[in-house]
Amino acid sequence: MKILVVDDDPQLRELVSLALTRAGFDTVTAADGRQALIHATREAPDLIVLDVGLPEMDGFEVCRRIRATSQVPILFLTAQDDEVDRIVGLELGADDYVTKPFSPRELVARLRAILKRAGPAPAPTLTHGTLTLEEGAHRLTVAGTPVDLTGTEHTILRTLLLTPDRIIARPALVDRIWGVGAGVSDRTLDSHLRNLRRKLAQAGADDVIRSVHGVGIGLS
Repeated sequence: MKILVVDDDPQLRELVSLALTRAGFDTVTAADGRQALIHATREAPDLIVLDVGLPEMDGFEVCRRIRATSQVPILFLTAQDDEVDRIVGLELGADDYVTKPFSPRELVARLRAILKRAGPAPAPTLTHGTLTLEEGAHRLTVAGTPVDLTGTEHTILRTLLLTPDRIIARPALVDRIWGVGAGVSDRTLDSHLRNLRRKLAQAGADDVIRSVHGVGIGLS
């Protein structure tokens, strides 16, 4: 899961990011309120750690603007014993708060509790050109036309759609689909890719999957 960390103190951002990374989260950081709004839209985080005292735009205003369009969980960082900040933050729709200075372990525990209460996020819909892959339903459409995929074909396409601008080396692609050390051959991968390409072509999506000789597999 991805956490957006917003604080104007670079040392604190680094401390929090390190603690979250060690706890298994991906992190994105912002140093002021305007950056926070940009990243909140662009990165679609699963939770936001938001400092109150920010340059450009304070944390309260950031929270107001986010809450106008999103219910992403927000945890405020507030000054020690500043009850007013805590009350205002909660009234604006924050899910919790932590006062500075704080223990990174406490912060991680609070975040996990918030995410548990929020429940699992809905499975995302991945798009690329005319392709739309609904992960939760395992449903692919090409320009609105349904395309039936096997489980492996779905996993291959999903893996490519998650990084549409990158070419994935063949060994790395095999590891992501079948797991490290599965012993799956290139011939098996090629067979699934061939079937997937055929189905996409029949639906009108020719040459969506491309092979770069000596590099790997990607999307056109």
